[in-house]
Amino acid sequence: MAALPVYPWRLAPDGLATVRQLRARGLRPGGQDVAAQIERPRYRRGPLVAYLYEIDKAKPVRPMTPAKWAALAKANSARRTCPECERDAGYVIPASLGMCVPCAYPDDEQRAA
Repeated sequence: MAALPVYPWRLAPDGLATVRQLRARGLRPGGQDVAAQIERPRYRRGPLVAYLYEIDKAKPVRPMTPAKWAALAKANSARRTCPECERDAGYVIPASLGMCVPCAYPDDEQRAA
């Protein structure tokens, strides 16, 4: 396998894009091999590397199916449901608390009343 071409940060040639750039255009790599990479210097842990794909070979993003939409809604609902009081908190429960804010800080609610 030949070595990948490496370009400095922001100096990649036209016709190549990262996965995020492809997604912004409604595309996906579609099984193609990495065409090149770009590197950005990072001071302590080595360079940041981003892989580039050819835009011409990219395929359109697959549309969401009703089953995928349902699974996503169920997952988001689970992230919003408090395990203590089992109510929808109206926001994603912070992982640091593991429960909704009123359950995590019951004393604050009593002081506000």
